[in-house]
Amino acid sequence: MTSRSRRRIPIGSLIFLALAGTVACAESGLTADLVLRGGKIVTVDDNLPEAQALAVKDDTIIAVGTDAEIDAYVGRRTEVIELEGRLAIPGFVESHAHFLGIGDAQLQLDLMDVQNWDEIVSMVEAVTGDAPTGELIRGRGWHQEKWDRVPEGAVDGLPHHRSLSRVSPNNPVVLVHASGHASFANAKAMEMSGITRDTPDPPGGQIVRDAAGNPIGAFRETAQGLLGPASSGATPPDQRRRAELAIEELLAKGITSFQDAGSSFSDVDVYKEMVDDGTLGVRLWVMIRASNEELAVKLADYRMVGYGGNRLTVRTIKRSIDGALGSHGAWLLAPYADLPSSSGLNTTTVASVEETARLAMLHDYQLAVHAIGDRGNRETLDIYERVFAAHPDKTGLRWRIEHAQHLHPDDIPRFGQMGVIASMEAIHATSDAPWVVPRLGERRAREGAYVWQSLLQSGAVVTNGTDAPVEDVDPIASFYASVARRDKNGNAFYPDQRMSRMEALRSYTLSGAYAAFEEDIKGSLTPGKLADITVLSKDIMTIPEEEIPSAEVVHTIVGGKVMYSRTDGANDR
Repeated sequence: MTSRSRRRIPIGSLIFLALAGTVACAESGLTADLVLRGGKIVTVDDNLPEAQALAVKDDTIIAVGTDAEIDAYVGRRTEVIELEGRLAIPGFVESHAHFLGIGDAQLQLDLMDVQNWDEIVSMVEAVTGDAPTGELIRGRGWHQEKWDRVPEGAVDGLPHHRSLSRVSPNNPVVLVHASGHASFANAKAMEMSGITRDTPDPPGGQIVRDAAGNPIGAFRETAQGLLGPASSGATPPDQRRRAELAIEELLAKGITSFQDAGSSFSDVDVYKEMVDDGTLGVRLWVMIRASNEELAVKLADYRMVGYGGNRLTVRTIKRSIDGALGSHGAWLLAPYADLPSSSGLNTTTVASVEETARLAMLHDYQLAVHAIGDRGNRETLDIYERVFAAHPDKTGLRWRIEHAQHLHPDDIPRFGQMGVIASMEAIHATSDAPWVVPRLGERRAREGAYVWQSLLQSGAVVTNGTDAPVEDVDPIASFYASVARRDKNGNAFYPDQRMSRMEALRSYTLSGAYAAFEEDIKGSLTPGKLADITVLSKDIMTIPEEEIPSAEVVHTIVGGKVMYSRTDGANDR
């Protein structure tokens, strides 16, 4: 898989040619490298919302219009894709997911679709027999709320480690929750990590214990870090291999730009190498996740915008102020309805996040803070408000809150008023729907859970994504969740918060580009912008709602180069 560097044509020239149409084309002798024609093109550009065809030169769109207009750009060497009525849209922008995590998920046990705890135990037992003694067994994706029954002897719905320890007595086992905000370990892993009933909870974390005070094997939020010694001898997965697996998955799902929600400086080194050797097949926009001490030393050297022909951008810092709702880690203003002893966890102190904000201002970085609970969101908005007030000369900062899942009604208008971007994942709402009300109670859920429409009406920019590998990275599934807002049983989840189809498409294209300061070069199919295009088998803008999930990616085009094509003709139109 390769990408090629192409000469960019000046935007002014491109717009002139596009407006002048076939006459300008004929006079200039300009021919396209790539033409798409004979379809429905939804541009997400208010100046020309729909078209039949478009033309690409080098990595840039040079014209959008009718088939007749674009035929004038076809030369002997032009590659022509006959859309045959299919839908072409701007390439999907995944606005919040974990790049290496997507690849890493393919290198361990996949627990996303298990039905119960017993099934997990059986999966571990099956691989333990072939594993050398002492080798770490990893898995990810379990979610106790999605099991068909509560495990015997469960605490807060979480199983006891006994059955897992029985099938793997000599191998440490660490299984990460679907959210990434909790982990489960067997006795061997806890033994290797020196964890006993006397081990205290770390700040921002919790060791789940039984009535006698003994650890059951579940670790919430920062307590997961206690399990580090269990994997200290394991060979870490190769960064490049994980990246290659992620790229393959993204292109097959129609994603052309990926906003990575937390990479290390060493990860960035690998990404830059991949740009240089032509193997970074998608456009990568990276949030740096590191301690304030490391940020202070390295931020200045790592800031880059549009490196390698707009393949790599590093200009944002990521912090987390709380955990996840599913693991009772989201920081709430009032206790959980189903766990009255807890209001969640503050995983990073307000003072620490405020120091990160200072560093962001100093080094001209955007700040993105993970906040899921209503208190986590309020505290983050308060930090932003204080920092903005202290720097009145700095405007248009576009700082973000990642997830913004549960908000107090008083805080919803603040996003639009302050220009804070709500970086959300529609698929979370429908995936979480069965247990949101038990966690929050009906009133809190109705007023503030996944309130996309309320945020949009307040003037906020709302982006879309999947948080993969928490969910499948598939944009079509998240688009469907945006417009249908139905759980797996078909039940509508506060349907008044649904997006229109155009709102949903914009959240996955132009709004995502805006959240990355990239709306001038991507997010719509406009002459002068990068030729990042996704072709779908069905028109998700008009087909019956229930058919949307059956749409498939036919082509993924990045910078005018076809990076993925479906090989079969099934499921078309």
